[in-house]
Amino acid sequence: MSGLTLLGICGSLRAGSWNRKLMHEAARLFDPAVFIDANLRLPLYDGDLEDLGMPPEVQLLADQIKAADAVVIVGPEYNKALSGVLKNALDWVSRTKGGPWRDKPVAIMSAAAGRAGGERSQMTMRHAMNPFRAQVLPGPEVMIAAPEREFDASGRLTGEMPHKLLAELMGDLRAAAVRRTAG
Repeated sequence: MSGLTLLGICGSLRAGSWNRKLMHEAARLFDPAVFIDANLRLPLYDGDLEDLGMPPEVQLLADQIKAADAVVIVGPEYNKALSGVLKNALDWVSRTKGGPWRDKPVAIMSAAAGRAGGERSQMTMRHAMNPFRAQVLPGPEVMIAAPEREFDASGRLTGEMPHKLLAELMGDLRAAAVRRTAG
């Protein structure tokens, strides 16, 4: 099935971040699919701002989540948790109508300089996703430690084990998306 849409959500805003490279590598392995790179340059969540109406960039993100066949969330570990950018996006989307995450196949992964590769960020991402009732895949866990050694100059993952785990996770995500769209 080639008509799938994969939404990538990166918890790092930096264009050259290891997590953005990991997200694009995940999309390459998920292929064929239409890939959408979500924009997390959102205002900080503020109930007073919400009272004025849902910001259009927030509604666009919620609509992209709802329309996607699968979502990959990639994020760094900041101070032993998911990034504020990612948490802010999740908080905003939680305020939109229609439950965009409900039953959505989601893969979570991380790249971080520490030896655990973002293990704590993944734990907090999973915890933050729980209320949305998404279908967050349990694994394989993809945690890229020392990412400067795992990617080549063109952003491709070179390590055998990380590549194997990422390919398996993307295969499982594709299978979950196909099951969901078929049923």
